[in-house]
Amino acid sequence: MTTIIEGAHVVTVSGAEYPGGHVVVEGNRITAVGAGPAPAVEGATVVDGRGCLLTPGFVNTHNHLYQWVTRGLAVDSTLFEWLTTLYPVWAGIDEHAVHTSASAALAQLALTGCTTTTDHHYVFPSDGGDVFAAEIRAAQDVGLRFHPCRGSMDLGRSDGGLPPDGVVEDRDTILAASEAAIDRWHDPAPGSMLRVALAPCSPFSVTGELMRESAELARRRGVMLHTHLAETVDEEAFCRERFGCSPLEYVERFGWTGEDVWFAHAVHLDDTAVKRIGETGTGVAHCPSSNARLGAGIARTRDLRAAGARVSLGVDGAASNEAGSLLEEVRHALLFARAVGGPQALTVRDVLELATLGGAAVVGRTAEIGSLEVGKLADLALWRIDGLQHADVADPVAALVLGAPPPMQLLLVNGRTVVERGHVRTVDVEALARECVAVHRTLIEKAG
Repeated sequence: MTTIIEGAHVVTVSGAEYPGGHVVVEGNRITAVGAGPAPAVEGATVVDGRGCLLTPGFVNTHNHLYQWVTRGLAVDSTLFEWLTTLYPVWAGIDEHAVHTSASAALAQLALTGCTTTTDHHYVFPSDGGDVFAAEIRAAQDVGLRFHPCRGSMDLGRSDGGLPPDGVVEDRDTILAASEAAIDRWHDPAPGSMLRVALAPCSPFSVTGELMRESAELARRRGVMLHTHLAETVDEEAFCRERFGCSPLEYVERFGWTGEDVWFAHAVHLDDTAVKRIGETGTGVAHCPSSNARLGAGIARTRDLRAAGARVSLGVDGAASNEAGSLLEEVRHALLFARAVGGPQALTVRDVLELATLGGAAVVGRTAEIGSLEVGKLADLALWRIDGLQHADVADPVAALVLGAPPPMQLLLVNGRTVVERGHVRTVDVEALARECVAVHRTLIEKAG
C-alpha cells in the first residue's frame, strides 16, 4: 500500500525542511521526501497535509508502563518517600493489571507523537504471572515499535536496599529470566518491531554482582543495557556511604558505560561525570517532568550533548508523571534547560531532535528511525497546527514545541495507521479508561 502525505510543513530533522512538502510511504518504508506535490502514484492513498506539520515519530527512551494504574499517589513526596509508598501497591500487579496499564500508557504515548518506546519493567511478583509478556502483548495491540527492558531487583530492604524483600528476585532467577526473555522476544532483524534490553533497576535496589553479570550476559547476546542513575541527591549520598564513590563511578566498576548503555535521568553529575559519559558515548534519557514532579533537579542536557553523550527524552512512569505525554517532555526539556542556562541553552529544533534522532541514537537505530529520509521506516507524526491555538505562530516548529499540544492528525508506525484525527484506531480507549479505574481500585485494596 502506498500513502502520500502532501501540503504539510515537512521537518526531516536530518537537515532539510519543506514548507508545503510531501512524503511518500510504500509499505513500511519512506520512498520519497521533498518540496511541493508528490509524484502521482496510481492507487495511492493521498493525505491532505495542508495546515499540518509533519515530523518523524518520537522515540521514548524511559518509561514504566505498569505505573499508569497507580497514578496520583504520594504526589508531594521525594523519590525515596514515593518509592516506599508505591512498592506495596506495585507488589500486587499481575498480567491483567500490566496489560491494562501498558495499553493505556501506550495509547497516550501514541496520541502525543510517540512511535517507538522503551519500557523498564523491574517488578515481578511471584504470583503475578508473565507480566513481561503482558506488556509486549499490549504494545502489539496498540501498534507501537517496542524496546522492553527486562528489569530486575535483588537488593531488598533486609540487605540494605530500598525495595521490600517481597518484590525482589534472586540473582540466578533474574539471569535465567533475562536470557529467556532474549530468546523468546528479541528480534535483531532490520525493521524489527520488538527488541529486548537488560535493565537492573538502580544502585540502591540491585547488587554489584547482578550489574556485572547482566552486562556480561547482554554483551554476549548482543542486546543493550539500561538503568536508573544519578536521579537524586539521596542516591548520591547512598552510593558515597555504601560504596565510597559516586553513582557513575560505582556502575563503571561493572562495565556500565559505552554505546550499548543508557542511563535514565543522570541529573546529579559533576563535570568529571559529564565528560566521562560523553567520551564513552553513553546514552541518557532525560525525563524533565518526572524529575520536576519529584523535585529531583534538572539534568545538564546542554553540557551532556556538548560532551558527546547521546541524549534523548523519556516520560518516565505515570506514577511520577501523570500526563504520560512525550510531547510535554519536548516542551519541558526546552523550558527547564533555558530556566537554568538561558535562551540559547536549547533551541526548538534541538529539542525536536532529542525526541526523534536523539532517541533513535540511544536505542541504536539511527539507520532506521528518527528522521524523514528515503529508506527509513515509516514512523511519522502529522500534527494539525491551523487552528486557533497555532495558526498565526510564525515558526511551525515553535508552534509544536512552545504552543499548546496540537491535535494528532495522523500517526503511522511501520506504515500502519495508529492514530487518525485525534483518535487511537487500534484499541478502545474508553473501555481502557474504565478498566484502569477497576485495576487501580483492586491494587489499592490489595495493598491495604
